Amino acid sequence: MATCRHWRACAVSHPAPRGGPRREGVFPWFLAVCNRAAGAGSPPCFVYVPELRRWHILPLDFLHFSVRLVSPVAAGLLLCRLGTGGRLLLCNPFTRQHRLLPELMTPRSSPAVGVVAGGAASFKVFVAGGATAGGYEPTLEVYDSKLGSWRRAGTTPAGFAVRLTVWTPNECVVAGGVVYWMTSARAYSVMGLEVATGAWREVKAPLAERLQWAALVERRSGQLGLVGGCGGAEGRVWELVEGDEWVVVGEVPAEAVRGREGEVYLYGELGQGMAVGRELEGRWEWEWVDGCFSVLGAELKALPGAAAAPLKGVLLHPTLSPSFCFLHQDP
Repeated sequence: MATCRHWRACAVSHPAPRGGPRREGVFPWFLAVCNRAAGAGSPPCFVYVPELRRWHILPLDFLHFSVRLVSPVAAGLLLCRLGTGGRLLLCNPFTRQHRLLPELMTPRSSPAVGVVAGGAASFKVFVAGGATAGGYEPTLEVYDSKLGSWRRAGTTPAGFAVRLTVWTPNECVVAGGVVYWMTSARAYSVMGLEVATGAWREVKAPLAERLQWAALVERRSGQLGLVGGCGGAEGRVWELVEGDEWVVVGEVPAEAVRGREGEVYLYGELGQGMAVGRELEGRWEWEWVDGCFSVLGAELKALPGAAAAPLKGVLLHPTLSPSFCFLHQDP
């Protein structure tokens, strides 16, 4: 039997809510799930621990169905989606606890999903758009972890519903009380939902028609950031400021990105390397991380569904603490 030397810290930790203050001196772990796995069942999952500079396999065999990673939520939990449908699932991949959320009031496939963390490890899940037999769904639904149920919270404009369903990869960032998604229909743009009022807004991305890749990130300042590139060797980091203007705050190497809490991971496939950037006192520092070619002597190509697989990655602080979210199971 083997364990991580940080096991005690994980066991007693109570991670800050998603979007909350960063835990100084403690780097979040990078967790990556293969989007397309061979055959049925749970997808391969890998974890990079920055303190150890080491990759680990994290078995998800306790999930007896195919899932897609959506987002981290409060208290070190992950929100996943069953296949391409709208049914959502919570899990702690380290304690192997999991729970299905109730069915949506209006079932739909491929909706945009956003998570807003609250106090005391509570959270809300926002679901917008999605496809139904009648077309693109215009209703907005919200799940409140304190109530354990969904409610209708307004409507989604028809044009927004289409783009959130077809052109949004579910990369959600919360900043200034607004849930933001990136869409890539023709030119990149940012769509936002104001949590307090339910009002929708759209912000044009910088260099929108020239960008070849782009993603949203959460800056340490709490402001919305955007990382993107026009196909050259470098990309840029922008910050959204007053008046819906974008200002450049850094330059980065670029392929694909997932980031939060002032940290950015640039990655493509699991076997490729990653560039890791951290925002420190207004400047960006970068380091290179070798790709995951083998884990404990097992070659990556020998792991079903893992070789050259596209990834979905998130950053989270692991915890072995029990969560109130698993006290009861929804039907």
